Amino acid sequence: MHYRSISDMNDAIVRGLHRLPRDIDLVVGVPRSGVLAATLVSLAANIPMTDLDSFLAGRIYTSGVTKRRAALDRKVSEMRKVLVIDDSVAGGNAMRDARARIQAAGIEADFTFAAVFGLEPLHQETDLVFEVVPHPRMFQWNFMHHKFLAQCCVDIDGVLCLDPTEAENDDGPAYEKFLSEARPLHVATHRIGWLVTSRLEKYRALTEAWLAKHEIKYDQLIMLDLPSKAERQRLGAHGSFKADFYRKSDAILFIESEHEQALKITELSGKPVLCVETHMVSFPDALSL
Repeated sequence: MHYRSISDMNDAIVRGLHRLPRDIDLVVGVPRSGVLAATLVSLAANIPMTDLDSFLAGRIYTSGVTKRRAALDRKVSEMRKVLVIDDSVAGGNAMRDARARIQAAGIEADFTFAAVFGLEPLHQETDLVFEVVPHPRMFQWNFMHHKFLAQCCVDIDGVLCLDPTEAENDDGPAYEKFLSEARPLHVATHRIGWLVTSRLEKYRALTEAWLAKHEIKYDQLIMLDLPSKAERQRLGAHGSFKADFYRKSDAILFIESEHEQALKITELSGKPVLCVETHMVSFPDALSL
């Protein structure tokens, strides 16, 4: 799995700024993820920006006072060189649509079309790709809205919902209240293959009810079959339990909340783990394979 974080996107943009025309007047982001890319280019190069819909309507985002210069205060009609950017390109549908809408609007300018990440160094729909990232791939800004979730193991606490506080994690009434009322964090919009949690099996009904309430779809819910929190702590079963299931499954990625647990799961399973805490993927070394 090839994973890129927002930090990775920024790094790719900064490394590739020299490849852009030096006299770009405006950066236009293709909604929605392209607006993130446009924002990073705009900030790094101190160029005005807008989104595609606003651009077609003749509107440019206002700028703050920190880096003010006259070029930031021009109108769309004054922008002669325009960069249109998206976060990524694969099939090219979004960029083709952007090109068609700009052409239909009759806006005259010197356009450069770019994507931060592409499957290939060159795509017919773009003039520039900053970095090649092949399939399978996931990005921080859409990792819980990706079809690959069907091939993933996903933790619950710290991923789908906030972790319980120490007071809530009492293996009693306070914990049951937490399970019923846990605040959603990264709610998935695609079906998840396996939910693998160190929550105890005795809390299955409450967990299933919360998942149904938040319309989270999944194939299997794997829980730890131990009598108590104290026994789970005595055995130190969190990471080993998750790693054992992951290793035996057909999953291609485990999405874990905690950094140390992610490293342990990677080591014991011999498979990659995405940590939501750091937004980094840990890969097994040769000794764990």
